[in-house]
Amino acid sequence: MQRNIAFFSVNNTHIFKQQMLSWANQFSICCFLDNNQYNTQHHSYEWLLAVDADAIFSPSKNILDSLKHFSSTQSDWLFGHLSYDLKNEIENLNSAHSDNVQFPDIFLFQPQTVIQSNGSSIVISSLENEPATIFKTIQKQPTDQVLQHTKRIETKPRIIKEDYCRTIELLRQHIHRGDCYEINFCMEFFAEDVIISPLTVYEKLTAISPNPFSCYYKCYDKYLFCASPERYLKKESNTVISQPIKGTMPRDKQNEYADKINKKRLNESSKERSENVMVVDLVRNDLSKVCKNGTVKVEELFGIYTFPQVHQMISTVSGELEDGVDFTDILRATFPMGSMTGAPKKRVMELIEQYEQSKRGIFSGAVGYISPEKDFDFNVVIRSIMYNATRKYLSYQVGSGITFYSNAKEEYQECLLKAEAIKQVLH
Repeated sequence: MQRNIAFFSVNNTHIFKQQMLSWANQFSICCFLDNNQYNTQHHSYEWLLAVDADAIFSPSKNILDSLKHFSSTQSDWLFGHLSYDLKNEIENLNSAHSDNVQFPDIFLFQPQTVIQSNGSSIVISSLENEPATIFKTIQKQPTDQVLQHTKRIETKPRIIKEDYCRTIELLRQHIHRGDCYEINFCMEFFAEDVIISPLTVYEKLTAISPNPFSCYYKCYDKYLFCASPERYLKKESNTVISQPIKGTMPRDKQNEYADKINKKRLNESSKERSENVMVVDLVRNDLSKVCKNGTVKVEELFGIYTFPQVHQMISTVSGELEDGVDFTDILRATFPMGSMTGAPKKRVMELIEQYEQSKRGIFSGAVGYISPEKDFDFNVVIRSIMYNATRKYLSYQVGSGITFYSNAKEEYQECLLKAEAIKQVLH
């Protein structure tokens, strides 16, 4: 099916984005991906918006086999998410914990309308509507709308600090016995009987923490407000690139010298480097399953990047795909991402199920797009708020990489640090 395509320019992209999100939120399905002008992160677009669904892929079983057929029949845009629990098909695992947010394991949709931007240039493509009509409708959205006030939301931890620390010690024992080398352990904070204004929450989150893999994602009554700094995987032509994060240090915005010292401490930390190189080796191993021999390489090791709340250690791994490899093959080889699991991956995912208290669902999954050319780009769902409007249930999860040398109290503080922007939004 051919799309109607037209090009437009806007004078104020900030206002246009607000109008566009207000318009998009009228639909039951929408996905807005924003890199917040981090132009050094290998982004193909400044932002992308997809609204309304012409076709939907969201089976509850035989997902990967069905996906292979579905993707082979599609030659248009696809947007949506992969939940962490897609692992259960890839590795024959299970998830028995409660899930009160209830995103499906996979949801991909062919949008009626796609809007993309690089700077002031706007491209609107639509299956049924005229782009000029859509553009005029967006511009008629009020620009002086006041975001709704949100009440202070108090969240509760699914696991208390003392139990968290005991669990870390048990995980260190597993590492000591050789069950695994590193494990990403997460915990949930939640609130019940909560009514929020979704756009207000997203606007506040991205104002406090504008990160390069942010997204506003609405899937019927389920919402994701994401301020992620991490890419899971991007494909462009025959090249795939992954940018795992392992290594975190707080910002000190009040003292520039102290902030530089924190950045230096992260760069020189043997513990953080050890965690980072472990996940890099895992990503290299995953990519080697679908890439040509000798093409998988580490383009950057231990890169230090600064974000509004934290300094992060990010490495970049790339490879050239084997001929005939499709999206499903790549998922089987690489998902879930190593930074949110650990090594060896299958054993670690078993331990995650054993010791965590909540089903991860869309958290530590991925949101992104597949282009008509079969290129794609997906983030890692972290630093995010999940909300089920029907159940009035709000949730966020945080975690850290555990090694034998981890200190339980320090890991707990790192989790709280990662959640700082979310706490500011809710309070």
